[in-house]
Amino acid sequence: MSLATLKRAKHWLSTPEEQIKILSKNEEINIPSFESKIQDMGMKNLKPVGIDIFQVNVGKMCNQVCKHCHVDAGPDRKEIMTRDTMQQILDAMDGMPVKTVDLTGGAPEMNPDFRWFVEELSKKGAEIIVRCNLTIILANPKYHDLPEFFKKHNVNVVSSLPSFTARRTDAQRGGGVFNKSIEALKMLNAVGYGKEGTGLQLDLVYNPSGAYLPDDQSILESEFKGRLKDGFDIDFNNLYSITNLPVSRFLDYLLNSGNYEDYMSELANAFNPIAAEGVMCRNMVSIGWDGYLYDCDFNQMLDLKLNHGAPNHIKDFDWQKVLNREIIINQHCFGCTAGAGSSCGGATT
Repeated sequence: MSLATLKRAKHWLSTPEEQIKILSKNEEINIPSFESKIQDMGMKNLKPVGIDIFQVNVGKMCNQVCKHCHVDAGPDRKEIMTRDTMQQILDAMDGMPVKTVDLTGGAPEMNPDFRWFVEELSKKGAEIIVRCNLTIILANPKYHDLPEFFKKHNVNVVSSLPSFTARRTDAQRGGGVFNKSIEALKMLNAVGYGKEGTGLQLDLVYNPSGAYLPDDQSILESEFKGRLKDGFDIDFNNLYSITNLPVSRFLDYLLNSGNYEDYMSELANAFNPIAAEGVMCRNMVSIGWDGYLYDCDFNQMLDLKLNHGAPNHIKDFDWQKVLNREIIINQHCFGCTAGAGSSCGGATT
């Protein structure tokens, strides 16, 4: 795909400050503030209910440049987590009840210390999730053994596949991505991923290609399973539908296509109090490539670090202070609370 990252293009939306300026213009598009919707529920603010998950962005480097990417990831991004920062994360986990470590990027596998980190996490007995874009497995011979590596450490593989057709997938993620993704899925199936009785979890992520909410997750899963099995003999476990949030490249798309106001209104009008109760930021901490702490991956991309007395870097991690923090919110949060809700694990209601 010829699309450049916003950062490389020196685009005006490449800075979090400019994105927040756009998101903060509530009155101009006649929607309420997310804060007011939370207060209407009788909640003064959003507070954590636990810290079950560390979601770790190990770097923004990626072999793809997808149109919807909220990370603005790509081959030109040089932000990569160091082994020292990884060790600080491992140290912070000692004696703490973190159940899951969710590794993301970019393409997390491109971090030179990725395998070391997975091995160390495996020693701690944590559930490990890797958000694999699939094409990385075929990008270079050094990645061809990733399915076996994932299997060895019982990694849960979560992969984005926006459609079961080449046309829609390639339009969002780049030319040739669909065929490469299918080949990678077959490689994962070949070592047992997605197969009944193996315990090797292979989940797919669907996000819409345009300015609309995803369809019912269970219906999408059934359709994907049927089409991928019939067309390519591919098996997987679950499909997660995720709403596109108005951040980075998707925000740029909304503005350029003239869909921003309508999309934000759709998100706000579809606000679901039950989904708001179960937003992912209430039981996780997001850790950036440089070790800074955030409430979620989207806040990370908007550079909204933990505050209200909580330490904002992993080297200073304090379990009780982080657990007692107030979660930072803004208008993009409507994306996680619209309709059936949206999280890194799909619909929340």
